[in-house]
Amino acid sequence: MNVRYAQEKDMESICMNNIQMALETESVTLSQEVVSAAVKELINDETKGFYLLVEDEGKVIGQLMITFEWSDWRNATMWWIQSVYIVPAFRKKGVFTLLYEEVKRRAMVHNVSILRLYVHSENTSAIQVYHMKGMTKTSYLVFEEKLEQQNKV
Repeated sequence: MNVRYAQEKDMESICMNNIQMALETESVTLSQEVVSAAVKELINDETKGFYLLVEDEGKVIGQLMITFEWSDWRNATMWWIQSVYIVPAFRKKGVFTLLYEEVKRRAMVHNVSILRLYVHSENTSAIQVYHMKGMTKTSYLVFEEKLEQQNKV
């Protein structure tokens, strides 16, 4: 197993993993068209973030996405871990650990001060894994307001 940055050739795998993750964790059905456009945009624009993949025998078996946030409280960058997905047959086999350790290694190189993620409150198995990796629950709550955008595919 090796960890690497995603490339355009990985788009189909990433899209299918994102769609499966949303269905498994939140019972949400995502649009293939929207997800494909979004994955392509992120892969082609490094200012938005990046995907890390774990590959085994040429097949993508795990992934996560990193996006960036600047903190004026810390004068530092935080990385958000998102779109975590491990193919079911490879769960509990160290795939997330490989990804997380690689994120931490790269974050140190880039002087990132904090790693954050959000997780659905009912995704207890993921919450347990994040605790085991040393992440702690914060006092922050996530709020959102959905805005209608024109021409988003």
